[in-house]
Formats: sequence, structure tokens, C-alpha cells
Amino acid sequence: MSIRILDIREVTKPISSPIRNAYIDFSKMTTSLVAVVTDVVRDGKRVVGYGFNSNGRYGQGGLIRDRFAQRVLEADPQSLMNDQGDNLDPHRVWGALMSNEKPGGHGERSVAVGTIDMAVWDAVAKIAGKPLFRLLAERHQREANPRVFVYAAGGYYYPGKDMAALRKEMRSYLDRGYNVVKMKIGGADIDEDRRRIEAVLEEIGTQAQLAVDANGRFDLDTAIAYAKMLRNYPLFWYEEAGDPLDYRLQATLADYYPGAMATGENLFSHQDARNLIRHGGMRADRDWLQFDCALSYGLVEYERTLEVLKTYGWSPSRCIPHGGHQMSLNIAAGLGLGGNESYPDLFQPYGGFPDGVKVQDGHIIMPELPGIGFEGKADLYAEMKALAE
Repeated sequence: MSIRILDIREVTKPISSPIRNAYIDFSKMTTSLVAVVTDVVRDGKRVVGYGFNSNGRYGQGGLIRDRFAQRVLEADPQSLMNDQGDNLDPHRVWGALMSNEKPGGHGERSVAVGTIDMAVWDAVAKIAGKPLFRLLAERHQREANPRVFVYAAGGYYYPGKDMAALRKEMRSYLDRGYNVVKMKIGGADIDEDRRRIEAVLEEIGTQAQLAVDANGRFDLDTAIAYAKMLRNYPLFWYEEAGDPLDYRLQATLADYYPGAMATGENLFSHQDARNLIRHGGMRADRDWLQFDCALSYGLVEYERTLEVLKTYGWSPSRCIPHGGHQMSLNIAAGLGLGGNESYPDLFQPYGGFPDGVKVQDGHIIMPELPGIGFEGKADLYAEMKALAE
């Protein structure tokens, strides 16, 4: 008897905001919300897996509806099953999604596939009756750790936002239990950004560390100028100074910035990750990798990325994914990543944690909810349930 995927539904939702980083504003930002509807019933309810794509890349409704979803729905249901015949196999579903796709040219399709892949894993864990992080730990024969490091991402440029407002924002993250906060740089001149950094450091004192993120804005000369300025401060990391595919720029920065650097959120395949490690000068003893499964073909591809990193001597604990979503939280807890980004005040209801989960000493404890745990976040689940029904 086969488990059948009855439907894959998508709706494009706004997550617009007047904020901006060094490169884009979010005034017209969208996300794709996906429901993978199965014929499995658990506790009197049909099992539905849910997924969505991370902020910063727009919704992929056209690709999902017209290309990728149809391949799964047209596939022989038996071809999507695991060897035991008791669940879907995410890798086989992924194979159906990517049938007739040429290699390379990742672009927007990696987002579309990653969104569906998230929903498939949610369904698989629900069918198994387990939290996804525990399912992943079992599959990889490792110990799950429900305690996950999280940092607060914010510090965006905002109309009329002065130093006092920036300091107040960062203070609010500390008050909510975070001990690492992040702010944007590169959207102002270097002197203004220096004043912003000093204001935040003065506000947080020894209670927290500060990371800064340039969102790929700088050319080499500007990246070096910022490196020379930033190395005078005790920062948690200097993130994405230049274009994500300019590996030489990233490698050159290591000569000017001895502290930790971070990049990878805009690399969308294990081949991209391998090129970053080969050519980007990243240092496994201090730097951080930010690949986001929701933007890069999903967890199936993320597992390949982790294997690439292992080949080059990198630990999964050096990965802190971009995106602030519960999928990466589950991967972190199940596969031993270093933590996860979070957006305490932005991109709601898609970011954040299940209701009742609090940040303490910069960490959260994963709740024991089947699947990814979306049902534990009331405002998000309301949007998802509406799509499924």
C-alpha cells in the first residue's frame, strides 16, 4: 500500500516591511507558503506538511505550481516511498522534483524546491509521529540536542530611526534573553556605521556580543576599509562583506580581518559550498557558514552540503543558518549545527518559535511537537491551516 501525496498547494503571502539593509528594501517582499497534503490520517486528522521560503528571496508561486509540484503529483506513488513502505522518502520526492532539470543555474528554482522539501520533511516526521529533530538524529545515528543557540537579527535601516531607537531595539533583545545581536552595515557611510556600532556596543556592554552584516554590498576596497575599522571592536562576526560568489574578495579579507567572518546565505547548492571552502579562504577554527536549506534546494541538499564540509574538515557546529525559521532549528538540534538566526520582531508570523518557547542565555529548548512544530505557533498555523483546508 502506497502513501499518496494528494495535492501540493501554494499561496504567495506578503511579508513587506519598510526596513532596508545595504542592498534591498523589504517594501514588496513576499514568501511562498506550501501545503503537501497526504492520504495519511493520524489522530483523526489528515497529515499535511507545511513549508515556506526564507525572507530576502521572493515567493516562487509560478515555479512551484507550474513546474515542480506537478512532477511529484504525476509520479508513481510507489516511487516516492521509502524501502520499508511505511513513509515517504524525502530524497525520492526530491528526485521527482528535480527530474528534467539541468545542473547549474540554481537561481530561483532552488527556493521553489527548498520550500516544497520543507513541507515534505514536515509530513514525513508527522507520519513517523516524531519531532523532525529527533527523526534526523536517529537517521544520522547521533544524539539529538534540543538546546539550540539562537541570535537576534535586526538593526535594519528604517525611516527616522535614530541612535536612540537602535539602542532601544538592541536592549529589547537582551531583555528577551539573547546574548548575541546583529545589525546591518553598509547602508550608510563608514563613519555613520562606526557611530552606530559604537552606540550598540555601549548599550549592550558585556551582556552580549554584536555581529554586523553588510549583505554583500562592498567591493574589495570598501570591504577592506570596513575590516580595518571593524577589527578594533570585539565583534561576534563580520558577515557577507562582498558578492557571495566573489570568493577571492572573501579570501583576501582574511589578511585584514583576524576575527570571525560569516557568509553563505546566498549560496544555493553543495557545489557552491564546496567552492566557498576551496577558494573563499574561510577558516574552520573561527568562521561561520550560513547556508539556508529553505533557499538552497532543502534539507536533502543540505545533507549533501554537510558531507562536503566534512570532507574539508569542517564541523557542522560551524554552521548557523540564515532565515530564522523552525526548519533550521530542527536541523540544528538534530544534526549538531552551531545554532540558528532568529527575527524576534520581523517577518511574522513565519519567523520565531512555537508559543511558549523562551530564549534563555541565548538558547531555546525545542518542544516535543511532531514534524517541524508549526502547529505550536498559533498565528503561523492559522495561515497554514487556511491553505490546507
